[in-house]
Amino acid sequence: MSYIALTYWDLAFVSLLVLINAGISLYLQLGVAKKLLIAAVRTAIQLTLMGFVLKALFALTSPLWTALAAIFMILFAGREIMARQERRFKGWWSYGLGTISMTMASFIVTIVALTAIAPDPWYAPRFALPMLGIIIGNTMTGISLGLHNLLEGVTRERAAVEAQLCLGRTIWVATRPVIRKALHSAFMPIINSMSAAGLVLIPGMMTGQILAGADPIEAVKYQILVMFVIAGGTALGAVSAVFGGISRLTDARHRLRLDRLAEKS
Repeated sequence: MSYIALTYWDLAFVSLLVLINAGISLYLQLGVAKKLLIAAVRTAIQLTLMGFVLKALFALTSPLWTALAAIFMILFAGREIMARQERRFKGWWSYGLGTISMTMASFIVTIVALTAIAPDPWYAPRFALPMLGIIIGNTMTGISLGLHNLLEGVTRERAAVEAQLCLGRTIWVATRPVIRKALHSAFMPIINSMSAAGLVLIPGMMTGQILAGADPIEAVKYQILVMFVIAGGTALGAVSAVFGGISRLTDARHRLRLDRLAEKS
């Protein structure tokens, strides 16, 4: 069975759903119509450009170009993490903490995934870049939620944290409740996705493979692999970002340093 090609008229037809959503927003004065339309346009443009780039990379099968594409994806995702924070660290940390955490987590679990798939060559962009993209997207969400709740929580619970520090507790003990809440929020999206997969929803990769004519059982295997590596990437990224954030919010004398945060945007 071969896949069914879509025409641009097909895409124009389904785009009416986005316009309906924008109309609902305007009617109910939700204030998201403009953001929704901009996001839809960005989605179409970015995915179209990505399609042309991937087509060229698939033809080249070069480790250098694959690495450059991966670096670009990481750097752009780091900017998205920073943009989603209402409270941010001052200076380089606002961008660097999330980017470094995501880079470490994404590359580790992507290597694990490629080891399991065993493409030939191992850096084949047809396998490496889509897998990396899926992992980056979900890890980015986990890190964003973790950092957001960490910085909001520490600011909100400042008095309680400083009281614990005055009693001789370390910063790690004093902020433990905040850390737990931050990591809980970071883990929940992937936990919900795994809990509902197969019963409530058919996940994206599995749906795409089935529509492309793959055997459903093989599609299931790939989807399980993807869900597990996403869970691993989210955990590694969120934990490293949250603990890195706590390290930045303290000093050698275990004092809380909220002066290292910028004003709330």
